[in-house]
Amino acid sequence: MQERHSPQDEFFLQKALELAGRGRGFVSPNPMVGAIVVRENEIVGTGFHRRFGGDHAEVEALRDAGDQARGATLYVNLEPCSHFGKTPPCANRIIDAGIKRVVIGMMDPNPLVNGRGIAILREYGIEVEAGVLDESCRELNAAFFKFISTSLPYVTLKIAQSVDGKIADASGASRWISNAAARRVVHRWRWQHDAILVGIGTVLKDNPMLTVRDDDGPQPRRIILDSFLRTPLSAHVVSDAYVHATIIAISETCNEEEKINEITKRGGVVWKVPADSRGGLMLDMVMARARLANIAALMVEGGRSVFSSFLEARLADRLACFIAPKLLGDGVPAFQGLKDLSVNKNISLVKSSWQVIDDNVLLRGNLRYPAQGEVEIKVRV
Repeated sequence: MQERHSPQDEFFLQKALELAGRGRGFVSPNPMVGAIVVRENEIVGTGFHRRFGGDHAEVEALRDAGDQARGATLYVNLEPCSHFGKTPPCANRIIDAGIKRVVIGMMDPNPLVNGRGIAILREYGIEVEAGVLDESCRELNAAFFKFISTSLPYVTLKIAQSVDGKIADASGASRWISNAAARRVVHRWRWQHDAILVGIGTVLKDNPMLTVRDDDGPQPRRIILDSFLRTPLSAHVVSDAYVHATIIAISETCNEEEKINEITKRGGVVWKVPADSRGGLMLDMVMARARLANIAALMVEGGRSVFSSFLEARLADRLACFIAPKLLGDGVPAFQGLKDLSVNKNISLVKSSWQVIDDNVLLRGNLRYPAQGEVEIKVRV
C-alpha cells in the first residue's frame, strides 16, 4: 500500500517544487532544487538553486531563515547532497543549522548521494521523511535523472504540423505552420534547454537562427547534424553573434578542412563523429559527445529524417507536437520509415496532455516504445 503523507507536508513540499522550477534553464546539468524552512507552520526561509556552480537551495533557505532554522523543519524536493562538489555538502549545513526535521521529495539517484544524505541526517538525530510528491519531483527533474543514470541527454522532439501530419508543404516551405503564440512558447522552451538540434536539411531550407528572440533567457547551444559539412558559411548558425554556441557534427570521413578551420576560427565547434559504411552519422555517438559537453536537456526541432532517427534509435524521451488547423495535402510528413509499427505495436504517448494555444493545439507526452529485440542505432542523417 502506498504511503500517505500529511496534507501539511505535501503543501510545503509543493511550495518547494514551485521554487525549484525557477532554476529551469540556469542550473543544468545540475537538478532544479527548491527549499523552504518552516517553523510553527510559518515559512521563515526560502531558497532555490539559481545557477550552475552557485549556492544550493538548502543553503539559501537556511541563510534566509537565520536563527529561526534551529528546531525547524526543512522541505526540499531532492535529497540534500552529502559530498564536496562545487559547494560543500548540504547535509552538513543542515546539521549545523540545527534543523530538527527534513521532508524530502525524493532520493537523489546520483551515485555520489543516493541515500547517503538521508543517512547522515538520521545519524545526527534529525527526523527524515522521504518520498513526498515523488512523482512530481521526478517529472520536474526528468532530464537530470536520465543524464545522471544513463549519461545521455533527455531529448524532446518539438514538431509543428498540420492536421494531416505535414511539417512543410509540397515545395518544402514550413513558415509558418504554427501560430505566433505557439512560436513564443517554443522560444521559452529554447532557453530552458541546454541545446537545440536540427539536421542539415533544415539549415539549407530555412536558414534558422535557433535563438531566443520572443522571450527572455540564456541562448542555448545549437547542434547541426551535417555529415558532409554542407552548412553554408553564410548561414545564421555560423555567421551571427552566437556562432560560439554552434556545434556542427560531421562524419569522420569528411575532409572539408578549410571549411572546418573557418568555422572554428569564427568560434564554432566541429565534432567528428564515427560513420557507418555508408557515411551516415552514428546518432548514439552524437549523444555521447553531447553528454561530454554537459548537455543534459536537448530539444530537437527538425526535420523529418532527424525526428525519425531519434525514434528509431529510441533516444527520444518526450514529444511536443503543435497541430495547426490546416491541411497541406502533398506536403512533407513529420516522420519517415518507422518500420514494424502497427496498431498493436506502436510508439505511444503516456502521461499526455492537450493544450489549446489560440487556434493551435499542443499535444505533449512521454514516449513509450514497443517491446522488441536489439535496436540498431547507426542511423543516417
